[in-house]
Amino acid sequence: MLGTVLTVTAGATVAAPVAGLLARRAIVRSGNADRLRINSNHGIDEQSYVTIGGLDHWLSIRGEDRANPVVVELHGGPGSSNSILAGLSRDWERHVTLVRWDMRGTGKTLRRSGAGSQGDLTFDQLVRDAVDVVEHVRERLGVRRVVLMGCSFGSAIAMRIARSRPDLVAAYVGADQKIFDGGRDTSDYYATLDRLERAGKKKELVTVREMGPDQRAWSAEQFSNFSRFASASDPHTFAAMKSVVMKSLWYSPLHSLREIITFFKSFMVSAPVLPSTAFLDDWADGTRFEIPFFVVQGACDLVNTPARARTFFDDVQAPVKEITLIEDTGHFAVYKRPEIFLDFLLTRVLPALPGIRQQA
Repeated sequence: MLGTVLTVTAGATVAAPVAGLLARRAIVRSGNADRLRINSNHGIDEQSYVTIGGLDHWLSIRGEDRANPVVVELHGGPGSSNSILAGLSRDWERHVTLVRWDMRGTGKTLRRSGAGSQGDLTFDQLVRDAVDVVEHVRERLGVRRVVLMGCSFGSAIAMRIARSRPDLVAAYVGADQKIFDGGRDTSDYYATLDRLERAGKKKELVTVREMGPDQRAWSAEQFSNFSRFASASDPHTFAAMKSVVMKSLWYSPLHSLREIITFFKSFMVSAPVLPSTAFLDDWADGTRFEIPFFVVQGACDLVNTPARARTFFDDVQAPVKEITLIEDTGHFAVYKRPEIFLDFLLTRVLPALPGIRQQA
């Protein structure tokens, strides 16, 4: 009997703050849902599943005016859906139609079919999927070309499409730009070792040392571990993970509690994509772009460093190119300071888009 009483008491003690937490979540989510509502006569707010590459993919199309330029955003990770960040980008939708897509292995796309039905989870397949998404968006919205915005890992996919398919892309925007060089530059590896050592993270330090600097020899699990350690040891990025990513996920009106679980599962399911990326080389693929080329980076990003992005950017040949650093931010910079990114979009990117609304 005493054990039962203690168990019930402990359960009530735990349940009280949990109940309060869930009540608070419900209130904030309701307010966020109101803020996300699009009521303009010429607006669009669609969330649907589109069959691409034999799989149902979740797609969101939102904007206050269908006549605005179209921005197709490719999220990072792999497996890190940006649909949770809809509240932070709400003001962007007054000036552009923003298209978001949960890649195979990610978010609502993963939940729809299950982990065992995601098909070919490779980098090349994600690139093919992204091209099909852009083609679908062009037909759905009646536009000739789109602004292609790649975030972190998604920038590696987006940049390859921007380079090879200027018929689809009016301008390229890389946020938290990811640059591959075939494994030549190991500075990120040693910088992470240094941060872990200074922080006294002995277990993590041993794990990273055992991996060695050659990413071409890493397994999917080792890639995941390194990404986690690199992010957690970067103070600006770690702070943004809490204040931007986790807060947005918890209060997203578009995501149920079960979908929060799926958000984290997505990283594990998508991890097999990573080992092959160690052999990618952006310089070998080419530095010439036929479209305007923009990069927006957190000045303090230690995950995808601005120095590496700048090195590639300096070699880029494009009709227009510009790189901007957002001060006092790490990874997730455009979502940490969405108002700065909106100003960059309005004053730099959109003015470089003559004729984007020509009918397909």
